[in-house]
Amino acid sequence: MPRTSWTRRSLAALVASVLLPLGAASCATGHARGGTLSPSPVGKVLDDTDGTGRHLREVDKRDAPQVGVEVTPDSGGGWDVRLAFHRFRCSAPHAGSTAVPGRGLVYLFVDGRRITGLRSHEYHLPEGLVPHGTHHVTARLYADDGTVWAVHGKPVQSTADITVSGAEAATPGPATGTATVAAGK
Repeated sequence: MPRTSWTRRSLAALVASVLLPLGAASCATGHARGGTLSPSPVGKVLDDTDGTGRHLREVDKRDAPQVGVEVTPDSGGGWDVRLAFHRFRCSAPHAGSTAVPGRGLVYLFVDGRRITGLRSHEYHLPEGLVPHGTHHVTARLYADDGTVWAVHGKPVQSTADITVSGAEAATPGPATGTATVAAGK
């Protein structure tokens, strides 16, 4: 057996003693759909998930962010979606992956199918995504670490119903959802 100097063995032992605890620490933090959950003290990450598999981040109702959604027909075709926020700001792209109170992004869903992630108050929904019939347009708030802002175990979101008949909406005015803290229409 070849002799290895004590320096090389000591260096290998030192590297192992540093890397093993770091690997164990990263495994202990949990996962938010492919990433590591933020160790942020903001709210409590629940075992429950939303329909997309993202963990819920429970916050107190009085501190919870809120979102309202309004959908109006666009004269050029499609739909204009406008969001109103309370106690919430969209983070800049590349903002990091730590949950910060009242910050994050919005995912827009049509009939439960995720359409896009937004970091703004407005979005143009192409008419091809909303065929004839009644549809539910939902805006749901997410923290920057990928968790869903939640109150009482329900995602913070708002839904507006729109009805399409022919090339226009059956209702003459905008479709609005309530700015509820938890699930709502």
